[in-house]
Amino acid sequence: MSQQQISLPAKLINGGIAGIVGVTCVFPIDLAKTRLQNQRKGQQVYKNLLDCLVKTVQSEGYFGMYRGAAVNLTLVTPEKAIKLAANDYFRHHLSKDGKGLTVFKEMVAGCAAGMCQVIITTPMEMLKIQLQDAGRLAAQQRIPGIRASGKLAPTAAVLSRSYNTGPSSPARAISATQIARELLHAQGIQGLYKGLGATIMRDVPFSIVYFPLFANLNRLGKHSEDDMVPFYWSFISGCVAGSTAAVAVNPCDVVKTRLQSLSKGSNEETYTGVLDCVSKIMKREGPSAFLKGAGCRALVIAPLFGIAQVMYFIGVGEFILGQSPFKLYNP
Repeated sequence: MSQQQISLPAKLINGGIAGIVGVTCVFPIDLAKTRLQNQRKGQQVYKNLLDCLVKTVQSEGYFGMYRGAAVNLTLVTPEKAIKLAANDYFRHHLSKDGKGLTVFKEMVAGCAAGMCQVIITTPMEMLKIQLQDAGRLAAQQRIPGIRASGKLAPTAAVLSRSYNTGPSSPARAISATQIARELLHAQGIQGLYKGLGATIMRDVPFSIVYFPLFANLNRLGKHSEDDMVPFYWSFISGCVAGSTAAVAVNPCDVVKTRLQSLSKGSNEETYTGVLDCVSKIMKREGPSAFLKGAGCRALVIAPLFGIAQVMYFIGVGEFILGQSPFKLYNP
């Protein structure tokens, strides 16, 4: 256990591989989640997850489901590596003489890990959401009776040439690099960190729930203290803990998505901050709006963290670095 905890390069490899594999598998569902969360009452383009994916393929082609995947795949390696490695680092320093942690200390370690990851998560989500939501805006403009508002959020006017599409024209191909460059030019580094507060509100509670829950569920797979947890048990534990934490913090994810969406559709309101966003959503759409995309998010997070924990606990990184043999189960 101590070897596993002090091997930071191995942990970075584990987090990176897990993130890339997981994102590749579930990204279309994540795209549907973003589009469903950004829909306003009375202006729905998509009815549900399946309807969103079908319409996306019809209007944008198969690879339309992977809009924004490039930036996610690029940044998910450091993001997942920081999250998982930071949790182990803080767990190691909070433990005494190798003894097990109390649930409270596990929550503290998770909280610290969540605070560390937002350095990468916020700009990654910021860029990804613009790319994911562009297709929804274009589809909304093609619906009879809905006129394009022709405006963006006040802070995003610089992106108008990238996002403005006519009612009959498809969304223009834009890149994360282009968006990042224009945001940096117009607003500086804070442009990429719009929604930082909401991201912290989502990721810190997520980690507080996820890591202790996973650790305790995973512990149930051991027959004795010296046993290695079977890889399938780590996968199941990661899926259950991930989906539980994802649904628990979904209201924060809705707020974060709305705040980070720079381009607005017809009659879609803008927000000045977290409290303003919560107030307007509650007033105009009701409490149920905070659960938009909850099912999609659970479907995204469950396999993503299940795969991550399998990579982590069977020691793919340690095997690659020659530090330990590759094991799926105890011999």
